Amino acid sequence: MSTTSLPLARLTLAAACAAACLPAGAVTWNTLNGQAPIIIGHRGASGYVPEHTLASYAKAIQQGAHYIEPDLVLTRDGHLIARHEPVLDGTTDVSAKFGADRRSTRMVDGVSTTAYFADTFTLAEIKTLRAIQPTASRDQSLNGLYEIPTLDEVINLAKTQSAATGRTIGIYPELKHSTYMKQQSLAAGRSATYFEDTLVSKLHAAYGNTQNAPVFIQSFESANLQYLNGQTDIKLVQLVDANDVRADGSMDLTPPYDRPYDFTVAGDPRTFADLLTPQGLAFVATYADGVGPWKPYLVKTVDDGVDRDGDGKLTVNDRRVDGSTGIIEAAHEAGLQVHAYTFRNDSGGYGFADPQAEMEYYLRLGVDGVFTDFPDTGVAALAAAAVPEPETYALMLGGLAVVGWVARRRATTPANSKR
Repeated sequence: MSTTSLPLARLTLAAACAAACLPAGAVTWNTLNGQAPIIIGHRGASGYVPEHTLASYAKAIQQGAHYIEPDLVLTRDGHLIARHEPVLDGTTDVSAKFGADRRSTRMVDGVSTTAYFADTFTLAEIKTLRAIQPTASRDQSLNGLYEIPTLDEVINLAKTQSAATGRTIGIYPELKHSTYMKQQSLAAGRSATYFEDTLVSKLHAAYGNTQNAPVFIQSFESANLQYLNGQTDIKLVQLVDANDVRADGSMDLTPPYDRPYDFTVAGDPRTFADLLTPQGLAFVATYADGVGPWKPYLVKTVDDGVDRDGDGKLTVNDRRVDGSTGIIEAAHEAGLQVHAYTFRNDSGGYGFADPQAEMEYYLRLGVDGVFTDFPDTGVAALAAAAVPEPETYALMLGGLAVVGWVARRRATTPANSKR
């Protein structure tokens, strides 16, 4: 029987049957392994609570984040603590607790920086500090309430909350400024790889030396990840930065955001953008399991002067969205996961005024995870992205109906559509 001669009512009935036969909750994702993407609490739920505090991480977990992200730096006595940078000025009350004589000038990634450096304070001194919200437009009412946690405390929180919630809460530590930390470790009489070795030791003790551990280790440098590749089976992620996005959508690679700093030290001319070419991705795949690009690398947006959100002013939210740059697809072809950063409700929505819609777009494209300061928005985006768009769902059902009739109305359950 020809499908073209079937009455409309019979096709409608077939579509209804196909819908009834679809497994509940069945979703096809464009991720590397076809599994649902992960939501990573960027510095915890840092949009709501001062970053890198146990309260911020707990808030992220409560909001449904799959992973929490502790950025790591060293103290003077060799402890790993959670801070976004080795400087303490912007995120703690250090200036109210210690005099200006504790400030010093250091070179960090080639930039002369005068600040209170974490590696000049003991852990006992660090524990006297309290966290503050560094973004002035965010809630300042929690300033001064929370102390600075160690990596051990973050691991304990993740494990305790995993047991309490019945779901696995992973951790996603970042080794901050490994070249700088190497220099400080050597000056303190420690090994050049003390930073990396200490992290691996703690992670292996907590989770074992296995790729199945709910852990990713990330870094903007490359040599440290290559070293770690020989020390651990825990998953590794190469972060990729840039300075800005030009009006035409191309990446501005002004130093020091142009390349991994260890490349600069070694005289390696490759840039971050080079690491996202097919050749660069093949190189990254020799030592890492994924890439973590700044999101404008993945979706081209153009400043064409149109006020798309109608608020009377032009911002990055108004940029025209031209679609995937192909990097997600190329990374998957190289066997690498793609975890994009950073999604915020209150800034940086390149081409999107709605932060949930922005994350939905990236999740549907096929990113394997997103870093967000607002994990509740990420969880909502994941739930929304898991629902087929109406036209896609209708096409899927129609296709199943036709297949069913062409196959002589077999009594078996129709197969799910392929991605």
